[in-house]
Amino acid sequence: MVVTMDKNITCFFTGHRSYPQKNSSGLVSVLDRSIAEAADMGYENFICGGAVGFDTLAACRVIVAAEAMPQIKLILALPCRDQTARWKKLYDISLYQRIKGLASEIIYVSDVYSSGCMHARNRMMADSSSRCIAYYNGSASGGTAYTVRYARESGLKLVNLYDELKKGI
Repeated sequence: MVVTMDKNITCFFTGHRSYPQKNSSGLVSVLDRSIAEAADMGYENFICGGAVGFDTLAACRVIVAAEAMPQIKLILALPCRDQTARWKKLYDISLYQRIKGLASEIIYVSDVYSSGCMHARNRMMADSSSRCIAYYNGSASGGTAYTVRYARESGLKLVNLYDELKKGI
């Protein structure tokens, strides 16, 4: 599934479900800077996958950035309508619902969860974009590893915030 939007002005996010909380302010800073840089380059569509962790953080930061840059919009690409069915934390579910209410657009890959809906969502985000902002620690397996590999193989410009934080930028 490829969403009909201009790839040249579309960026997507991918990242791990957890990140070190001790450096979360550093991650927020490099994420905010990366969103602003992309917007300055003409990116208007920012796609998030709706998972807990980095996806949620990225969606929240796009919402904040859009207050100062009204040309940008948050697009949620969700793997299925019942994505939160197995989530345990009420806070995560509540924040997810709030983000959905603030998104400019919501795209569902599937009505219900299936074994391939997460990968289909990740491919759709990459296929609809020309830039990827990631928080990827270099692990060899998992959804983020797959998505980063797919983005690279597809020729997308990849900005890895994990690497930027390691360098101390």
